[in-house]
Amino acid sequence: MSVVQYAPFASLVDPGFWHKLSAKKLDEYGLDDSARCINGFYTNGSAAGIAPFMTVDHSAFASEWAPPARSFAANGVLYIINTIDKFKEMDKKALLTAESNKLWENIKTGAVLENPEKLCPFLLLTFADLKKYHFYYWFAFPALKFPEKPTSFTEPPVTLQQKISETELTGLLSAYDAFQRSKDTFSAFFLVKQIGDCFVVDSFSNVDKALLSNDTVMVGVCDPSSASGNPGWPVRNLLSFLTYRFNGRLKTVTVLCVRDRTQDGVRDFGNSLVFSVELIPQDESALAILPDCVGWEKNERQKMGPRMVNLSSCMDPTRLAESAVDLNLKLMRWRLLPDLQLEKIAATRCLVLGSGTLGCNVARLLMGWGMRHITMVDNSKVSYSNPVRQSLFTFEHCLEGGQPKAQAAANSLRTIFPGMKSEGISLSIPMPGHTITDSMVQQTKNDVQQLEKLIEDHDAIFLLMDTRESRWLPSLIAASKKKIVINAALGFDTFLVLRHGVKKDQESADVVNPVKTSCIPGCQLGCYFCNDVVAPGNSTRDRTLDQQCTVTRPGLSMVASALAVELLVSVLQHPLGGEAPADTSANDDHFLVDSECSLGVVPHQIRGFLSRFHQILPASQAFSMCTACCPLVLQKYRMEGFNFLLKAFNEAGYLEQITGLAAMQDATLDAEVWDLSDDDDLSMEIS
Repeated sequence: MSVVQYAPFASLVDPGFWHKLSAKKLDEYGLDDSARCINGFYTNGSAAGIAPFMTVDHSAFASEWAPPARSFAANGVLYIINTIDKFKEMDKKALLTAESNKLWENIKTGAVLENPEKLCPFLLLTFADLKKYHFYYWFAFPALKFPEKPTSFTEPPVTLQQKISETELTGLLSAYDAFQRSKDTFSAFFLVKQIGDCFVVDSFSNVDKALLSNDTVMVGVCDPSSASGNPGWPVRNLLSFLTYRFNGRLKTVTVLCVRDRTQDGVRDFGNSLVFSVELIPQDESALAILPDCVGWEKNERQKMGPRMVNLSSCMDPTRLAESAVDLNLKLMRWRLLPDLQLEKIAATRCLVLGSGTLGCNVARLLMGWGMRHITMVDNSKVSYSNPVRQSLFTFEHCLEGGQPKAQAAANSLRTIFPGMKSEGISLSIPMPGHTITDSMVQQTKNDVQQLEKLIEDHDAIFLLMDTRESRWLPSLIAASKKKIVINAALGFDTFLVLRHGVKKDQESADVVNPVKTSCIPGCQLGCYFCNDVVAPGNSTRDRTLDQQCTVTRPGLSMVASALAVELLVSVLQHPLGGEAPADTSANDDHFLVDSECSLGVVPHQIRGFLSRFHQILPASQAFSMCTACCPLVLQKYRMEGFNFLLKAFNEAGYLEQITGLAAMQDATLDAEVWDLSDDDDLSMEIS
């Protein structure tokens, strides 16, 4: 029989705990170093490979406290030492023994029957240097070495789905959920009684009657461990209690270690462990004395010693907010997506071209994903019609003629979170079909150079401008500089979100030839203009106000903005980044498609139809005669620079001529094709 080995807790201290501790010591505790009760919690939903954490946060000091949803309470004792020397000299063995004695008394008196959380105590020894905001701390998770001889398996651990049938598993899960719903907070210890194919989950307080009956009973414990053969730390004290409680009356006990996790969006209850252990009979003399105890946590170097956290740079409210705002992202990685590369997301520099409805929403969502470098670009001012639709503006931004949109949006980002590195730039983007006169040439050249530098200095470009033609120049520059481009456009109740293909170092014939595989490589995906057979032109000429403005349902921009940001994040999480292929299968169940990205599939386009609340994920290959990204246009731009651009701005038909579109038009007899280019586009809502 193999010996049971337990996975110890690892401490997880939220920065808000230290902030609250500092305030308590300064305003309440002073030099009083008396022991204080605090609250902690743990979960049984850790993904494989994630340590079983015991967490304390800002709520640890609350007198009326409940653990977060689906978490389990733990009782802790806090010692705040006033000097670093005394912290070092504290008798750690005596502290652990004192707390273990409380645990032993709770086991002997049976107090754990009504309050089973007493089986999971913890001790936190701290010294807070409030001049430097250095915090020294050491956790202990007291566990009794009782019985003295290590406990052994009589039946080795197997998963629940190996132990019982699928029907029985469903019934057990239903009984477990009903039991937990009946509690004010989730209970970490309980009993599972099997009657035929049915299960009943009962309170831990009935353990005496249950285990001494002739029924099939398992003792349930919500297990924070994710190790395949090692139960978590709470099981250790549970077995000590059962050994003491049933000394000589029970030879073995079956334990169910519940591991209630979510894997790829699907609840995974079947990987819970089931095993049986021997309850070793003890002499009366062994029951009368305090057993030896263990439990001090090892530090980062896996040595027996304290840890230190330096919060000097983040204990002021601004710095503290910087840690707090990313909490949701960290929880995603800790509990659900251990492969989530938050550092890569945070390091991405985003350029948002267009600071209107889509631009404001996109910037807000980028902040939510932890991106801290956002540059807003626009050439207009905030008007009275904007604040209700554009989330970064208020009425005050409209006064005295209106503030420049880009600067106002960037300032709002910093107001929401002072840690933002946001800049607003007023810039007019030159466009085909909008003639550049001689007096405007130098200013236009300066604008082009500024746009080129902005695109060069950023990693991801969002095209969210008013008109179709305003997207042409940044599409061209970004294609030349091999940047990730996310394009979003709105109709009345339709939207398009699209990522441009990121070109390889050399454009070649593989962009021209049709792709034969089921996925289009990311370097061959089409851009916003690849479906056009005419060059972009002046879409506002000779149009009334209602024709110039794209009238949209108010919620549409929120949907499109969210999908644009999520598409960028999915691209960043894919191993190939901007070269991630797009699925072109006809399978509508995209959530079932295997993906190399931890967040799921990475589409080329998302086309939405709000009137039917429907979305499709088409993909299209780059067009060999595209006016924005084909090899001929990119080559002209790289060789001739601004002179090429000036011709594209001023000469009607120039782009069609050099790309071969003009020859293709001459060769066709179906003139109706040309009526679809600008009138029926999905354009952006006007600022």
